[in-house]
Amino acid sequence: MNATTITSSAPPANAADLVSPSHRRTTYYWKCDRPAAFHGTTGRTDAGTLQSALKQALQEKFPSARLSLEPGHGQGNHITFIATVDEARRFVRVEDGPEKDNYLIVESRVLHEVRTLGLPAPRVHAVDASRESVPFAWQMLDLVDAPDLNHFQKKGELDLPRMAGEIGAAIARWQCAEPAGYGPFDPAQVMETNTLCGFHASYEDYFFLHFERHLRYLTHQQLLSSREAAEIESEVLLHRPLLALNQGCLVHKDLALWNILGTPEGVAAFIDWDDAISGDAMDDLSLLACFHDGPVLARALEGYQMLRPLPTEHRRRFWLHLLRNMIVKAVIRVGAGYFEKSDGFFLIGSGSSGQNLQTFTTQRIASALQGLRGDLPVASL
Repeated sequence: MNATTITSSAPPANAADLVSPSHRRTTYYWKCDRPAAFHGTTGRTDAGTLQSALKQALQEKFPSARLSLEPGHGQGNHITFIATVDEARRFVRVEDGPEKDNYLIVESRVLHEVRTLGLPAPRVHAVDASRESVPFAWQMLDLVDAPDLNHFQKKGELDLPRMAGEIGAAIARWQCAEPAGYGPFDPAQVMETNTLCGFHASYEDYFFLHFERHLRYLTHQQLLSSREAAEIESEVLLHRPLLALNQGCLVHKDLALWNILGTPEGVAAFIDWDDAISGDAMDDLSLLACFHDGPVLARALEGYQMLRPLPTEHRRRFWLHLLRNMIVKAVIRVGAGYFEKSDGFFLIGSGSSGQNLQTFTTQRIASALQGLRGDLPVASL
């Protein structure tokens, strides 16, 4: 398959032959559930070994352009580069995992959807997940000339409650997208019909993927006791009826300040949609609560309600998803060694340590469980 340029609503010809079966069908969250768990977090291929091959692939895509390439020094689980194509600077991401994941195709379609809804997000200029000419998938996007908001938060320069209102309104706006199905989107559907369709027929099926395994892992690693894990499982099962959704909405699924570019004055772009799913309206709001407290969440809810009413049982749905997301984040943080890192790591606040992050993680799991049990106000977090 040649690189696909995302410039129109039509899928490429013979799309059904271009997409191999996806591991995403059987994952709740890619970073910890993928067959090569924690790939790109505990170690990665030297970007220098990819640069030459990537430059050749880009030159084939843009044969008449003057093209240069330099490392992008990204902190996520993709290898990143900055490309100059004639006079335009672009951002390039590489997925080099052994699973040959093709979700960059999906993310490119999601970004098109988000931009169509009027939200700030990078434009995709080209994507190739075929691995026919190079042994990795790549995606070229706009280079947004702005730091992430976490940069300003660490320096104490961000009015986070005010910004949370803007973020909450953006969540409400992208929830206008209501894809078919639930969970991660099927790349084959994107290629064949140019539509976003979740792999799962019910949201409950997606929500419980690897739930017990995640809890067992945390008890084995002694982050949770067996009693704590049993209490969590019991409370989640008690609120299982909340998962009976009639319609999913677009969920970013990795919403955090480091995935929002801009300045203290406003958002320039929402980025890193490569974990996006069709899911619950309270999921992205609960993801903010994985890092921030009640006053910030209260402002996010205010911004959300300016465009969209809160769903029924919104408090318990919020706590239920906060609990599920914190369990996943705990699995990643343990497995990828985040608790051993210093405050130079993007996830750890200035002056804090990995031990502080571990304490925060266990406390936030306990708070989510308490909130779910008591149907507590979100602002009580």
